Amino acid sequence: MPHHDITVPDLSGRLAVITGASDGVGLALAHRLAAAGAELVLPVRNARKGEAARTRIREQNPAAQVSLRTLDLSSLASVAALGQTLLDEGRPIHILVNNAGVMTPPDRQSTADGFELQFGSNHLGHFALVGHLLPLLRTARARIVSQISVAANQGSINWPDLNWEHSYNAGRAYSQSKIAFGLFGLELARRSEAGAWGLTSYLSHPGVAPTNLLAAHPEYGRSDDTFSVRLIRRLSARGLLVGTVESALLPALYAATSPEAKNGRFYGPKGLGHLGGPPAEQKLYSRLRSTEEAQRVWEVSEELTKVALA
Repeated sequence: MPHHDITVPDLSGRLAVITGASDGVGLALAHRLAAAGAELVLPVRNARKGEAARTRIREQNPAAQVSLRTLDLSSLASVAALGQTLLDEGRPIHILVNNAGVMTPPDRQSTADGFELQFGSNHLGHFALVGHLLPLLRTARARIVSQISVAANQGSINWPDLNWEHSYNAGRAYSQSKIAFGLFGLELARRSEAGAWGLTSYLSHPGVAPTNLLAAHPEYGRSDDTFSVRLIRRLSARGLLVGTVESALLPALYAATSPEAKNGRFYGPKGLGHLGGPPAEQKLYSRLRSTEEAQRVWEVSEELTKVALA
């Protein structure tokens, strides 16, 4: 199996916040940032899984500074509470990786605020989080990484029915959430440059790897692993076509740390079909190229979350 890696600069004295770091790509990414000297804040929904993740990071990096916070991206009140906690602590945030995600619950579910679960968690929750943390991010001239998906290369934003209240389709709703999130990340890069905010914003995607996104999630109505995740695990174990968790983290790690990464660019695996391999800049998916769509996503997201980014 080919081995891919990148060199990570010294991150001593830098604070990194990573959503979705209790397992999978997020946890592997947290290991790498901790090994480079970054202090970590891991906002988690499940305290037990968060504590297990912190223990594993410290086992590999005994000197690692890792703390947990509570965050449920499907609740705007929870997002606001985390934002207020971190604002009260007053620590500038140097790296924010918006990595957490929900993927294709078979039946439509709603967030605490009534949004379709994938759109509300994957996009709106992260949008609101950036808004609440903006003062800390601007102070540190932060790097913000928005983790999207190859699914953003298909489908579209269902503008007449953003919350999929009619004719719910799990895959199309997932694609919408990642398209919206990608458009937001690109618009954030443009607005930061225009307004001299000092932030840099990047998109990344992990390719395809055997993570828990498609595994059994009874809480989302999926009692068993999908056929797709079983196949991905077999291919990954044999080094065929798709990546591993260790390779899937590399695009986000590159965007979060490399001095060569450029504001407003998109990074992912450069292997066949961009499913696996070392990280490289990607051509923007067609769904992500419209600045008018990006501005519309931004404005609608401000309206829906009641969080203004300025």
